[in-house]
Amino acid sequence: MTRTHKKVRRLLLGKVKYTASTAADGVQQAFRMLEGRWKLVILFHLFGGKLLRFSELERAIPGVSQKMLIQQLRQLESDGIVRRIVHHQVPPKVEYGLTDWGQSLCPALDVLLTWADQQGEHRV
Repeated sequence: MTRTHKKVRRLLLGKVKYTASTAADGVQQAFRMLEGRWKLVILFHLFGGKLLRFSELERAIPGVSQKMLIQQLRQLESDGIVRRIVHHQVPPKVEYGLTDWGQSLCPALDVLLTWADQQGEHRV
């Protein structure tokens, strides 16, 4: 008979076998892609298949400078989370949306939000 924690671990991790070290490395890599004051805010505005122009994102996120918004969008784009769509017209039109991989972050961030909401319930 196997122990319960081994059964649960197998269910949670599927076929991928993680050690404490490889799991920590993977989480660090994910956090490096999402670190930055505005990246998560940008993602939440783009969830659900929304395509937003730069100016729409800028208005939706008060307090972010143009320079920082451009920088964060470029990093998200280089990590394959956000796609930049350029419409060749006059005046030029550029829209930002999530890639399929970026959209797949939605359930994980929903769970993180739920976990954060429960903080008050578990304070000592």
